[in-house]
Amino acid sequence: MDFDVIIIGGSYAGLSASLSLGRALRKVLIIDDNKPCNARTPHSHNFLTHDGEKPSDISTKAKAEVLKYPTIQFFTGKAISAKQIPGGFSTVVESGAIFTSRKILLATGLKDVMPNIKGFGDCWAISIIHCPYCHGYEVKNEKIGLLMNGDHAFEMASNLCNWNKDLTILTNGKSQFTDLQLAKLKLKSIVIVEDEIEEMEHDNGYLKNVVFSNGKKLNLKAIYARPEIKQHSNIHESLNCELTDLNTIKVDEFCKTTTNGVYAAGDCASLFRSLSIVTAAGTMAGVVLNKEMIAEEF
Repeated sequence: MDFDVIIIGGSYAGLSASLSLGRALRKVLIIDDNKPCNARTPHSHNFLTHDGEKPSDISTKAKAEVLKYPTIQFFTGKAISAKQIPGGFSTVVESGAIFTSRKILLATGLKDVMPNIKGFGDCWAISIIHCPYCHGYEVKNEKIGLLMNGDHAFEMASNLCNWNKDLTILTNGKSQFTDLQLAKLKLKSIVIVEDEIEEMEHDNGYLKNVVFSNGKKLNLKAIYARPEIKQHSNIHESLNCELTDLNTIKVDEFCKTTTNGVYAAGDCASLFRSLSIVTAAGTMAGVVLNKEMIAEEF
């Protein structure tokens, strides 16, 4: 085998796993196409010792630290398929090159699918955000919107009351709340707007107004939204890894997928997408991968 472990995806989870494996003297290849889902995010928050840094700066520093270990290599490119072979796996990249390994770690991340609303994609990760723990402090006490409906909107609105008192739920069509939910939202003076949205007016990604199809406008500082997600890579399919109902790769508490010898960590296997959590998942995957190989060798 060329490598002990091939890691597909070289962002936080993949780099964290490679650090554990490199320090365990394992021969590792990281394959990454340099298309992180947080490429547009201006600052990272709630990640101890890195609060307020650019995500790209954190990952650049992490990559440099990892590559100090002589058994770790980095390949810039896209892995397009992988399959089981005697003794391990083979992985094919877009250029046609083939690499072999005893184990595989998928750290391929998720892709956010933008809704068909003009300006939404330009504002995404800047003023249209998804997580109050990552971004809520920066827009605290501001006039905020929630582009959600039903149970998701109700849960998020209840969470955000700790950060923002002026909340407007944008259902972009008929609302789907229960009578009890409506009563609680009214008690908190949370407004519900059912008008269909036509555009997000912005200045370089910073939201100015929500423009509705009926011509009305609503000035907001930021909007919380939960776009549809899908796997950034389909390579899990060639490895016969099952997905959960939430479209994440199914893993156990030790990052093992439903295919023996294949692990998954980070966004691709969890909806908890903060940097601290995906980095910890990578560390866990690296340690368990090494332990599994030790058990095979001893």
